[in-house]
Amino acid sequence: MAHDTPPLADRSINDVARITGTTSRTLRHYDDTGLLKPSRVGTNGYRYYDADALARLQRILLLRELGLGLPAIAEILAGQRDDTAALREHVRLLESEKQRIDRLIASVSTTIHKLTEGEPLMAEEMFDGFDHTAHKDEVEQRWGSDSYAASDNWWKGMGAADRAAFVATQKQLAADWAATAERGDDPAGAAAQALAQRQFDGLVGIPGTPSEGKLGPPREYYLGLADMYVADPRFARNYGGQAGAEFVRAAMVAFATERWG
Repeated sequence: MAHDTPPLADRSINDVARITGTTSRTLRHYDDTGLLKPSRVGTNGYRYYDADALARLQRILLLRELGLGLPAIAEILAGQRDDTAALREHVRLLESEKQRIDRLIASVSTTIHKLTEGEPLMAEEMFDGFDHTAHKDEVEQRWGSDSYAASDNWWKGMGAADRAAFVATQKQLAADWAATAERGDDPAGAAAQALAQRQFDGLVGIPGTPSEGKLGPPREYYLGLADMYVADPRFARNYGGQAGAEFVRAAMVAFATERWG
C-alpha cells in the first residue's frame, strides 16, 4: 500500500508558507502561473517542495524585494540557468542596497542627535547616502574615471539646499515616469516625450556627462542609460519596476529617433 509520506528534504506547502512568511495562496498562484512548480504533488493533492524548489523560491522572493513584478521575474529566471551565479548576483545587489540604507540610517541618526543636542549640522553628514557614489563602479566602467571624478566634484561642491533640490527633482521625474507608464500612455506620445526631454535636459548640466558641446549628451550615451535602466533592478525600481523601466527605455528610444534619426 502506497504511503503519502514526503521524503525528509521535502516541505509541504503549509511548511513553506510558514518558513518564508508568505501564504499558501501565493504559492498556489506561483504554481498556476508556472513561476514555481512544486517538486511533486501527493495523492492527497498536497504540494511538496524539495531543495531545488526552495532555492528557486528564494530567488523569487529576493527579486520581489528588489521591486520586480512577476512577469519580469519569470523572464529573469528563464534566462538564468546557473542558480549559484544568479544568487551571487542577488547577494551583491542586496549588499549594495544594505550599504546605502546603512548610510541613510547613520545620516538621519546624526541629524536627530545634532538637532537634539543643538549642535551645528554638516551637509556632508545630512545627505550621505543620497548621492550617486553607490554607482561609482558602474560609472567608471562605462564612461571612465574622469567622468565620475567630474560629477563627484560637482556634487561635493553643491550646497545643502542645491543637493536637496536636485534629489527632489530626480525623485519627481521618476514618479512622473512611473505614473505615465502606469496609465498605459504611448511611449512615443506627447506626455512620455516631454518626460524624455526632461531626462535629456537634466543630463546637460551635470559635469562628467559625455557631451557634444552645447548639444548635450550623445545618442550612444543617452541610449546606454535607457538600456541600463532596464538591465539593473536598482534603476528599474525608480520607475515602478521592470515594466516601468521598459516604458522609460521605449520613450527614450523614440526621443533619440526623433532627435538623431
